[in-house]
Amino acid sequence: MNLDYIIPNNWSILEEGFDPQQVKASESLFSIGNGAMGQRANFEEHYSGPTFQGSYIAGVYYPDKTRVGWWKNGYPEYFAKVLNAPSWIGINVSINGEALDLHTCKNVENFKRELNMKEGWLSRSFTATLPNDIEVEVNVKRFLSLDIDELGAIDYSVKPLNADATITYQPYLDSGITNEDTNWDDKFWDTVKVSQEGEKAFIEAKTMKTEFYTCTFMESQLFHNGNQVEIASEKEETDTTIAFSYTQKVTKGDTFSIHKFGGYTVDRNLDKTEVITVAKSTLDKATLIGFTKLLEDQKQAWANIWDTADITIEGDVKAQQGIRFNIFHLNQTYLGTDKTLNIGPKGFTGEKYGGSTYWDTEAYCIPFYMATKDQSVARNLLAYRHDHLQKAIENGEKLGFKNGAALYPMVTMNGEECHNEWEITFEEIHRNGAIAFAIFNYYRYTGDYSYIPEMGLEVLIGIARFWHQRATFSTNKNKYVILGVTGPNEYENNVNNNFYTNYIAQWCIKYAAQSIEKVEAEYSADYTRVMDKTKLSKAEVSEWLNVADNMYFPYSEKHNVYLQQDGFLDKELITVTDLDKSQRPINQKWSWDRILRSPYIKQADTLQGMYFFEDEFTTEELERHFDFYEPFTVHESSLSPCVHSIQAAKLDRMDQAYTFYLRTSRLDLDDYNHEVHEGLHITSMAGTWMSIVEGFGGMRVKNDTLSFEPKIPKQWDGYSFKVNFRHQVVKVSVNQNETKFELEGDKDLQIFVNGKEVTISPNKLMTV
Repeated sequence: MNLDYIIPNNWSILEEGFDPQQVKASESLFSIGNGAMGQRANFEEHYSGPTFQGSYIAGVYYPDKTRVGWWKNGYPEYFAKVLNAPSWIGINVSINGEALDLHTCKNVENFKRELNMKEGWLSRSFTATLPNDIEVEVNVKRFLSLDIDELGAIDYSVKPLNADATITYQPYLDSGITNEDTNWDDKFWDTVKVSQEGEKAFIEAKTMKTEFYTCTFMESQLFHNGNQVEIASEKEETDTTIAFSYTQKVTKGDTFSIHKFGGYTVDRNLDKTEVITVAKSTLDKATLIGFTKLLEDQKQAWANIWDTADITIEGDVKAQQGIRFNIFHLNQTYLGTDKTLNIGPKGFTGEKYGGSTYWDTEAYCIPFYMATKDQSVARNLLAYRHDHLQKAIENGEKLGFKNGAALYPMVTMNGEECHNEWEITFEEIHRNGAIAFAIFNYYRYTGDYSYIPEMGLEVLIGIARFWHQRATFSTNKNKYVILGVTGPNEYENNVNNNFYTNYIAQWCIKYAAQSIEKVEAEYSADYTRVMDKTKLSKAEVSEWLNVADNMYFPYSEKHNVYLQQDGFLDKELITVTDLDKSQRPINQKWSWDRILRSPYIKQADTLQGMYFFEDEFTTEELERHFDFYEPFTVHESSLSPCVHSIQAAKLDRMDQAYTFYLRTSRLDLDDYNHEVHEGLHITSMAGTWMSIVEGFGGMRVKNDTLSFEPKIPKQWDGYSFKVNFRHQVVKVSVNQNETKFELEGDKDLQIFVNGKEVTISPNKLMTV
């Protein structure tokens, strides 16, 4: 299989030539979504070769019973599965009675697939010779509407090339679908009703256990040489499918097309009695507007997104394609309009990992959404965690914590923990810290403090209580220690005193205490309400601070670095460069026992702390730690290269920064980890954005002011990005000689560039 088959292009993901070995990978790479639903790039027509079918509805999940060999107290009852939803995209195509199936065709030529990121559509075209020797040209275009959440549209056309032909289109709906990812091969869907009204078809289905009630729907229009034609349909129906057949005799060289409209309504945001009604009105709207106008509206909606979100790179097409691919998929996954949703690690591209929410959202995604959209989007992501606070307290209680101590879940759909590997579920507790850091980061960037007295303070108190109780006083060290944890580096389980975990625990406690003081001084009504609700006393806060002030951090005098955990130097410290390439990736080649005994780091760990809290470490300290830990880092987590890229840029190691940037931006496009067929790494895509804006652009917020230290890789002629900072949009354009700043706003803005204060004015170019 060729892992480098995607053609470099500034605005599109392109594949040329049909290779059955690449079908599953392409189904991931060419996935489409609109924030409310999404689907892998499965063929509309029947395909009998290996394929991973996947259509997904945001927020709809199934609680698959946990499957473990040895049950432990505190285990989650279920692992939330992202559900493969009933399919609406299917169109069986037959020509002179022979099914069009690329797996059985005698010949497939001129195959081209394009994901147009600028305009938000997926297309496919090819010429095929069927087993009956009829040669046809096929052109398909499909998109999921950004303007109408429930709606998707397909334009599918066939032209017979070597003879007249009788062509049948059979659009269908199918709720008899299964998940690739399942613990017990349970049935996830129950089909309630299959129905039709004229040329409209509906399947009402509900999920087992969670009982999400959905309607999958379709309606089609037919065209001969671009002119709409009325063709009587023949219906086929089973307990889980409904199909309409439309047949037309077509002269050689003529084109017969179908416009299929379909999608989902769901009782997450409707009453279940309304799902059919809204489906009907959605189809009425779609058929009235028509495919062409809907596509024009789609292009405009994406133009509005790209206006702020785009990053341009001159002189490096692969780098340009990579960053736009990442930005595109982030926007396909989450648009910020529904605060009950979050950013799943696979988005709408696959089922692996289950759940919808990891610490990735707070650690990596919030900066992207803060800077490329209105700040209300990031606030919704923070509100999501506040709304789950009680569940986080219950999660803590299951593990023996009390008094309102909150442990946020590693993986969740509704606030309950649903991850079932003990070394992650019980021990990767640093996730709590990322949530507190996101609250701090949101205020630092937006200047909007109101979230903290309204919602955030309760979250910070719950988290601080957790860290206070999770720490243990060591009489041996005369310090507080945190035992039995897994840090961000998941290649070390059940270690003591992971530096990152201890550091963020200390920081969380201090930040919570500072926030309590500020709210008491400036928001007295909120302070009284929160203190009454949480029953928090000043004496308890003093106890927290005693833990924070006396936190232990393992340190090596010999190497002059903080140790990743107590036992790190007991390992055989063989660097990655001395590791046989045939042994990579080690997570696919080695036993877990061997990985845990090795010094190899899956992702930035100690360095993750220095990324979050860089103002608390000198550049010299960062350099020492980078030089010590980078040689042991295998970057087998998608979340790793971006942090190293940002830090390499800060250290003026631009070749390294560029290498890490390319790796993070093209992680999926070039399938670095040999797993793209399972779906894309959506949350790490936000890290790619950070690599440019925070890494090369050097953007920070310091002392309430936007600051830049722009740098540029030698491989680029120039790059530019925009950030929405406190309701004013700053455009930064960097080339090899200078940096230009433009301001879209209504008042002057003071910024710092390379440590010097400059003023930028609306609609005036400032060159540094």
